[in-house]
Amino acid sequence: MVKTTSTDTAPITRIQQNVLARSERRLLNWICPRLPMWVTPDVLTSIGLVGAVMIFAGYAASLDGPEWLLLAIAGYGVQWFGDSLDGSIARWRKIERPRFGYFIDHSCDGITTLLILAGIGASPYVRLDIAFTAMIGYLLLSIHAYLSVHVMGEMKLSYLAAGPTELRFVLIAMTILMMLLGPGENWQGLLSGFDMFVGAVGALFIILFLIQTARVGRQLAHQANP
Repeated sequence: MVKTTSTDTAPITRIQQNVLARSERRLLNWICPRLPMWVTPDVLTSIGLVGAVMIFAGYAASLDGPEWLLLAIAGYGVQWFGDSLDGSIARWRKIERPRFGYFIDHSCDGITTLLILAGIGASPYVRLDIAFTAMIGYLLLSIHAYLSVHVMGEMKLSYLAAGPTELRFVLIAMTILMMLLGPGENWQGLLSGFDMFVGAVGALFIILFLIQTARVGRQLAHQANP
């Protein structure tokens, strides 16, 4: 899915080719006209942050028992609702504030990423350093996306046919496995299965960042030297 939108400065092409993009868009378009008028984009952004705090609290509290992971799973739903609908409702009601929305939305994305991965690292299932490695990889990809807006006029919202919604489903599935399997045995006293999975995802993020950086760099070099 490739859509062209615009800010008050220049048009931006939103590239969204994740598996669930079309289905999610139909769902969001169904929800938007049914929301009461008091549910504003700012309210939805706040709801998304509340969901992120729920996720953090659920993982951190799982030190006292796996049942707390249900709070994290619920938090993913709340966070999706707020994060996915704040921009959608603004466009639906034609009340966009492009620069404000871009700044606040992506600032909240950074806070959300920190809360989720700090929570995972505070749980008994994943080492904190492994969780923060995944956070570094995700934030590197985010930096690439934000830079591409300004140098290429493109906002890339998915990689390898996956975007934030698919990633939420992966994290929910991992959380369910945490509840079912427990922390598990550490491999050679160092890493659990959850450590290896989260670490592999973080490594994939970093590799994707390097690949995308090289690709855009080559494009820009050709534009400068035709």
